[in-house]
Amino acid sequence: MNDWLQILDTAGALLVLLGAAICLLGVIGMLRLPDVLSRSHAATKPQTLGMLLVLAGVALRLRSGMDLATLALIGFFQMLTGPVASHLVARSAYRTGQVQHEELLFDELDEQLTDEGPAPRSREKS
Repeated sequence: MNDWLQILDTAGALLVLLGAAICLLGVIGMLRLPDVLSRSHAATKPQTLGMLLVLAGVALRLRSGMDLATLALIGFFQMLTGPVASHLVARSAYRTGQVQHEELLFDELDEQLTDEGPAPRSREKS
């Protein structure tokens, strides 16, 4: 076997192992953290990074055009859906009162939800 292929295979295996370890840390964080917002953070950041590292490791191992395109699509949709879903879960938890407001450093969402905005314009005919 070519030396470069062996190096690529080893680097791919290391990336898969590192990505799996980061995903495991995210799962442990989801189990151990106390509130919804912290768990949402633990569900998104390490899982996305871990998945991308696993995909990069698999891409180094497979090395064919169709496989790389499929892995790129998986990475794109992971980056698109994971953080958005976590944001929606956190916002839903905030709106249903499951967030402890005294533990927040900044509460910018409260200002947005209580702001009535500009008064509606009347529709008078001239």
